[in-house]
Amino acid sequence: MLNIVLVEPEIPYNTGNIARTCAASGTALHLVRPLGFSLDDKNLKRAGLDYWNLLDISYYDSFDEVRQKFADRQFFYATTKGGRVYSDMPMPDGSFIVFGKETKGLPEDLLKENLETCIRIPMVDGARSLNLCNSVAIVLYEALRQKNFDDMQLFGKLKGIEF
Repeated sequence: MLNIVLVEPEIPYNTGNIARTCAASGTALHLVRPLGFSLDDKNLKRAGLDYWNLLDISYYDSFDEVRQKFADRQFFYATTKGGRVYSDMPMPDGSFIVFGKETKGLPEDLLKENLETCIRIPMVDGARSLNLCNSVAIVLYEALRQKNFDDMQLFGKLKGIEF
């Protein structure tokens, strides 16, 4: 299983969409407080639709708590300041892919401590960043592709057609 960590997410729509993506892909979601919204927020619930029962979700009071609990795992830090392209990094099963808050990203001190595992999504010069839920989906599905989409349904179903 892969893991997505959101450090202090601020926008309920983004977190709800990410929760839905995690649920649909069998990925655990880890939320680090403070959250910029209430867990009862109707926008959060609406964005996640009816996928909440499929979601493996955990809450933490600090990112250090996550790192201590999973000290034996590989962490990747998604940032516009990263020096490596996300698709060039092998992400083994059990990896944690960490994203920062929408307005500030991850703290620079954390990034400097983890330069070898800071990853970025290429963008044109002048673009500041992508939307958080889009960024999570891009990086997560690359990690799933690297695992050959193990345990995922690979083919859709059309009435009367076998793939």
